[in-house]
Amino acid sequence: QSFKAAYAGEEPRPSNLQCELSTMLEQDLGWKHIFEYRTAEGISLDLAEPESKRAIEVDGPAHYLKDVPSGDYVVDGPTRFKGRLLRRLGWTVAHVAFSEWNGKSASERRELLKAKVAA
Repeated sequence: QSFKAAYAGEEPRPSNLQCELSTMLEQDLGWKHIFEYRTAEGISLDLAEPESKRAIEVDGPAHYLKDVPSGDYVVDGPTRFKGRLLRRLGWTVAHVAFSEWNGKSASERRELLKAKVAA
């Protein structure tokens, strides 16, 4: 099975968090994007602006592993690999972790997204 077929074969499963971010980006910040965009190489991006090759990936708990000795959460291998691939393909990708989002007020969330879009 080819690399592209392996990625393209998966159906997107957007989370509530991803839907919430998409709405806030478009309605509050005016950031026009494509929801669940698939690159020519078959890589799915949560929220993408293909013309500028900018994207936002929403990283829920499934994107992390717990480092037992330290107790810290670290980004898992598949997420890191996808990021390296996208950078090699010329994409600029900002990540929004669930831990950055949960428990924040609407204004704090807007400020977080402003910073992510500006990066």
